[in-house]
Amino acid sequence: MDRSWATAFVPSRPAAPTGVGGTLLPARDLVVGWVLLVLIAVPAWVLTIGQARDMGVEPGTMGLALPLFLLLWVLMMAAMMLPSMAPVAITWVRGIGRQTAGWTRAARTAEFVGGYLLVWTAFGLLAYGALALTGGLVDDHPTAGRWIGSIAFLLAGLYQLGPLKHVCLRHCRDPLGHLVRYAGFRRPARDLRVGVHHGAYCVGCCAGLMVVLVPLGVMNVAAMAGLALVIFAEKLWSRGFILSGVVGVAFLVLAVLAPFHDWLLPGLQGSMPSMGGM
Repeated sequence: MDRSWATAFVPSRPAAPTGVGGTLLPARDLVVGWVLLVLIAVPAWVLTIGQARDMGVEPGTMGLALPLFLLLWVLMMAAMMLPSMAPVAITWVRGIGRQTAGWTRAARTAEFVGGYLLVWTAFGLLAYGALALTGGLVDDHPTAGRWIGSIAFLLAGLYQLGPLKHVCLRHCRDPLGHLVRYAGFRRPARDLRVGVHHGAYCVGCCAGLMVVLVPLGVMNVAAMAGLALVIFAEKLWSRGFILSGVVGVAFLVLAVLAPFHDWLLPGLQGSMPSMGGM
């Protein structure tokens, strides 16, 4: 392991915790890190909300070509995920800052963030395929939307209560232990690898929550905000594991209710007839 990286994660003066895992950072580093994340996340939310207002909530891919969809997807993920990954991002970037300066520091930080978003872009490809499939089914068979929504909530609930969610959430809630492990990654592209590795765990932690965007609508701002709040609390709140289970049970309840309540499925409405018209 690179000793300079190992010492980069040891606080040089009294510090405050950044997350559940016990990562310690000087107060000034915390403030600067959070300010930078806010400066990134807030514009991402503004752009996402503006785009959602123009597009509305529709089934499927909303007629978007894959490149434009991926661009919007990455923008959404930046808005929703960056606040919850603050402990890892701030701590790793601090380690970069203690080793480098100037353009080198900026390039390595961009490499780390790029690796993280690269994983979410790959997940966006799967999301696009799923939305294209469900959108086509709703167009051809309007009433199928109710059962698609029910299945989506069921899968999300089971995933929330499953072992893979637990493993990935534990990783995200213990940043210090994993950052020390990342310090042993070899160059080149170490920062990119760290971003990809942590991004993969983040996708594993949030995959179930992303599934419910199928019935709720990908551009549903209220759903995005609610999920972002759940993700943030799961990773940083002391009772995050309990919340994860509660949300899982709630999704299972919605899976039972979805076929009988169209208002639970705004992202699958399309030409779906109302229950009264059946």
